[in-house]
Amino acid sequence: MRSLFQRKLNVAWLPPENVFLRVAQLPHSEFNETVAMVELQLEKLSPVPVAQIAWSIQVLPHTGGNMQTVVVIIVARNVVEEFLGQLESQGYLADRLELPLLDQLSATAINEDGAWIYPEALGSRNTALVAWWYGGVLQNLDFVTLAEANRSEAVQEQLNQMAWAGEMEGWLKSPPHWHLVASGSTASEWETALRTALDQPVQVLEPLAAPQLAAATARRATQASPNANLLPAEFATRYQQQFIDRLWMKGLLGVGAVYLLGVIIYGGILAFAMFQASGVETAKDKLSTEYTNTMQLKATYQVLKEREDLKFAALDCWKTVAEMMPETLSLDTWNFGDGRRLALHGSAPSNEHVQQVLDFEKALRKSRITDTQGQAQPLFDPNKGEGLNWHTGPNGTILWDFSVELKRSEVQ
Repeated sequence: MRSLFQRKLNVAWLPPENVFLRVAQLPHSEFNETVAMVELQLEKLSPVPVAQIAWSIQVLPHTGGNMQTVVVIIVARNVVEEFLGQLESQGYLADRLELPLLDQLSATAINEDGAWIYPEALGSRNTALVAWWYGGVLQNLDFVTLAEANRSEAVQEQLNQMAWAGEMEGWLKSPPHWHLVASGSTASEWETALRTALDQPVQVLEPLAAPQLAAATARRATQASPNANLLPAEFATRYQQQFIDRLWMKGLLGVGAVYLLGVIIYGGILAFAMFQASGVETAKDKLSTEYTNTMQLKATYQVLKEREDLKFAALDCWKTVAEMMPETLSLDTWNFGDGRRLALHGSAPSNEHVQQVLDFEKALRKSRITDTQGQAQPLFDPNKGEGLNWHTGPNGTILWDFSVELKRSEVQ
């Protein structure tokens, strides 16, 4: 994703040993028109058939207002393809192919007519690029080589040939001043050879360091037109497609990784929830067993308690009846049923004792007992039970019966 929001430009330095440089003076025009003018002259400028080359241009300052200096960079196509293949094998896909020599050339301050010599131009310390500036205009670019033997003579001969060519073309109008753009041991070696060959002073200038040169190339590459690129169009198209494919693959891998992470997190949460559920189920089973046992114990307790309550309730009823029933009355049957209903059947000697039966029935319904807390509570519910019935029996006796119901909630 960083490649989408932080754009970068992959710039590769093309090895200079197989590069051809040509200088052309053309009318000042827009860049695309300049490219078209150079293309018309490629047959004359290129040492290799046009169908077999990759080429580009760089425009340099020109003192003439209506003219411009164009440096034409020409490379055999098979060299470019081989170089790009080496970069691809290292996983580097170049967006642009550049020649650092041109940035070193542009960085040199030109303040007089003469020749500027740049050693190690072709990757060898015995080879140098010679730039001829006259009238503030770059007139020619060529290479000079230090021979293993007779170095001074070889250098002198090559520079003289260049100077003669300049005289013939008409731009060399005065003896050149010599400048050496080098440092360290390379500067010492070339300065000695040049002073011996030319028998003239040589001004030594400090070149751009490699980091500064790379920065200059990067600045120029970012501002350059897409047409000014040695990278063949089909390579640029393929690299762009590979870049898009990589973005898609990285995006899909990212989505897959996020999905997999989500599945892992979901699986972990689900496993934890299942573990908790299993614990709850286990606790539930345990509590269920305990609950069942508890309910059984409670039911048993209730039965036992009811038995005990009924036992004491029957005793309370018996005691209350025994205490309240007048001596003149007789209790024939006494029935305590359903845990709360007390039915009494009795007799009285004559009609004169009916009022005693009535008083006994009323008193029994209003009877009270003392609970465990010392409070007097009603023993029977005054609104329930069957009322008093009586009739005359044999020999003039009175037969009576009635029933009452315990007020169980308060008795308990």
